[in-house]
Amino acid sequence: MRLAGKCAIITGGASGFGAGIVTKFLTEGARVMIADINGDAAAAAASGACETYGSDRAIAQTVDVSDRASVDQMAQAALNHFGQVDILVNNAGVSHLPTPLEDVSEEDFDRVFAVNMKSVYLTARALVPHMKSCQSGAILNVASTAGISPRPNLNWYNASKGWMITATRTMAVELAPAGVRVNAINPVAGETPLLKTFMGEDTPETRAKFLSTIPIGRFSTPEDMGNAACYLCSDEASMVTGVALEVDGGRCI
Repeated sequence: MRLAGKCAIITGGASGFGAGIVTKFLTEGARVMIADINGDAAAAAASGACETYGSDRAIAQTVDVSDRASVDQMAQAALNHFGQVDILVNNAGVSHLPTPLEDVSEEDFDRVFAVNMKSVYLTARALVPHMKSCQSGAILNVASTAGISPRPNLNWYNASKGWMITATRTMAVELAPAGVRVNAINPVAGETPLLKTFMGEDTPETRAKFLSTIPIGRFSTPEDMGNAACYLCSDEASMVTGVALEVDGGRCI
C-alpha cells in the first residue's frame, strides 16, 4: 500500500497508459479521480474500480485538458470530493499522423500543442497553489522517448514531448522549496489507442520494423507505466525530482 492515504488525479485515465496508472495507484491504496475527455469511459472505469476496491476509491470526471475552465472544474471537483490532491498525473496526450513536418496541418499542430503542452500549464495553474499550501505534492508528466530520440515525420509531436521534459525540469527546480516534486516518464510506444497514430498503419510489417528499434523486443504496456509512475509518485522517491525516467526497453541507448 505504497500510496495509502494519497489522492490522485490522472488525466487520460480511462484508457491506455493512463488506465494502467489508475489500476496501479488503486492497488497501492490511493483514491483516484479518473479524468478523461471520454466521460462515459471514465465513468465506466470508476464504477468498475469502486466495485473492486471500494465505493470511495474512484470518481470520474469529464475534462478537456486544453480548456482552462474544464481543467479548473476538474481540480475543484477533486478538492471538493477528496479534500486534498497529493498527486497529479498529466497523462492525456495526442499525436499527429506520420507526416513531413511542413505538411502537418495547422489544426493538427494546434491540437498537439494544446493537449500535450498547454495542459501542463493549465493543470499547474489549477493545482500548484493547493500543493504549495500543503507543502507537499507530486506531479508526474507522461512525456515520451520521442522527446529525446525523435523519429522522422512525427516532428511536432516530438517537439511537444521535448517541451514537456524541459517543463518538468524547470517546474522541479522552482517547486522543490515548496515541497512539491515534479518528474516525468518517457515511454516507448505501447499497446494503446495512439499506437496506430505513431506507426501510420498497424500491420505485422510496421510492427516488426518498430519493434526492431527496441532492444528488449516488445512494446511498453500500461502495467509498465503504472509501476514506474507509482514509484515516482510515492514517498520512496522523496529525493527524486526533475527526472525524466526512460521506460523504453533500451530504445534510447
